[in-house]
Amino acid sequence: MDAASDTIPGDVDALRAALATARAELAAERAERSADQALISHLKLEILKLNRARFGPSSERTARLLDQLELQLEELEASATEDELAAEQAAVRTTTVAAFERRKPSRKPFPEHLPRERVVEPAPTSCACCGGTRLAKLGEDVTETLEVIPRQWKVIQHVREKFTCRDCEKISQPPAPFHVIPRGWAGPSLLAMILFEKFGQHQPLNRQAERYAKEGVPLSLSTLADQVGACAVVLQPIFERIEAHVMAAERLHGDDTTVPVLARGKTDTGRCWVYVRDDRPFAGPAPPAAVFYYSRDRGGEHPRGHLASFAGILQADAYSGYGQLYDGARSPGPITEAVCWAHSRRKFFELADIAASARNKSQGKTDVVISPMALEAVRRIDALFDIERAINGLTAVQRRDTRQALSKPLIADLHAWMIQERAKLSRGNAVAKAMDYMLKRWDAFARFLDDGRICLTNNAAERALRGIALGRKSWLFAGSDRGGQRAAFMYSLIVTAKMNDVDPQAWLADVLGRVASHPAQKIDELLPWNWKAAREPQPTAA
Repeated sequence: MDAASDTIPGDVDALRAALATARAELAAERAERSADQALISHLKLEILKLNRARFGPSSERTARLLDQLELQLEELEASATEDELAAEQAAVRTTTVAAFERRKPSRKPFPEHLPRERVVEPAPTSCACCGGTRLAKLGEDVTETLEVIPRQWKVIQHVREKFTCRDCEKISQPPAPFHVIPRGWAGPSLLAMILFEKFGQHQPLNRQAERYAKEGVPLSLSTLADQVGACAVVLQPIFERIEAHVMAAERLHGDDTTVPVLARGKTDTGRCWVYVRDDRPFAGPAPPAAVFYYSRDRGGEHPRGHLASFAGILQADAYSGYGQLYDGARSPGPITEAVCWAHSRRKFFELADIAASARNKSQGKTDVVISPMALEAVRRIDALFDIERAINGLTAVQRRDTRQALSKPLIADLHAWMIQERAKLSRGNAVAKAMDYMLKRWDAFARFLDDGRICLTNNAAERALRGIALGRKSWLFAGSDRGGQRAAFMYSLIVTAKMNDVDPQAWLADVLGRVASHPAQKIDELLPWNWKAAREPQPTAA
């Protein structure tokens, strides 16, 4: 017999014990490896988030990496927990292997505003050691478990009692209570939930109706649609005040995206336009807001109509439809063009994306040649972004002074380098096209040097449109042009609330309960930023 056979136990029980031990050790090792991978992924994600919070949004590659790490962490955490439980179960079957304890990141305590329900476990009536009954309480250990109560539906009955006068026999009765919608049956909170689910969480009404029916409250699709249309009428004054606030800005971000719209036997491509007022990058006191519009096509007459009353700075892409807005003879005044550096950088980045090239190569796709010239352009542009992150939130004067001192020399070098390198490239070269995009609009690209209000990117508008891009995968298309207009209307309200750190559903519920009876001259009190300020605790006098 060899040496290995000498170590194998001879009886069945010993074999079973050895096998259980081996399995427990293997499970513990697997659990430890999974825990380490999850912890590494968690720390990478935290480092990336901290860097983004400290320095501001980074490149497309960084944003993509952040999304990938979040997805990876989700799977690793689930696998680590699964392996940990398997290791514990395996350790129970043996006395020689200790149970594996996973090193988990510290969890934040539950929010203080949540109500607490105390469930006191039955106390012992006698001592477990001597059997004595003279027990005295020393303290207590509290373990908190987060729980949720399923949504509760209820019907509120408004009772109006009738009274008759014994002297004149006249009948008296209190007036009917206010309803959000005339002859309406839905309360403000229910209406706010329907609106926010449809336009904020991208859940079409047919899916909402199915879920409500499963909860024991059957509501037809047409009934829900009636409420959405009626709420749009009730909330019209709020939209008009947000629109006026946005168009009174000194500087706007503008952008548009596609919106599939149902047509006769097919789906057409409409457009959803957004204009964002956000003065926070240059320490402006005005609250941020966004207004959306819908159109059936992308004709230049649409932005001209949207911005008919606006004069100031427009940050947008190089869409030709904006061209007439920059006419110096325009009334009520000229609009100053400021283009997006992130958009131009993206053209170079696509030609210098090493990760995408490696991924295509591993998948057997056509290999993208990495351009050293595009890499150099990205490096030079990123140096400008580094400066911008440091001055974000400073006053317009401070931003301009810093740009004159630090960014202006970099811009001059970049311009000279592009002109020199462009002469070496053919007309059809991809890098040449990216350079031509910037060189033809160089004055608009360099305008930020002399005006601290101008941002380097148009990301504010792109962030506002992000919800529509996500929603297209859920609602697939707008049912009609009126549906597209109604969606743009509601996006204006919801996105503006989010920009002001206001819960859109809670705000809509309160506004729907008050707007019809609220004095017209005080309608601004219901705007998200004023609504939030009215609910913040006021400092008490010393």
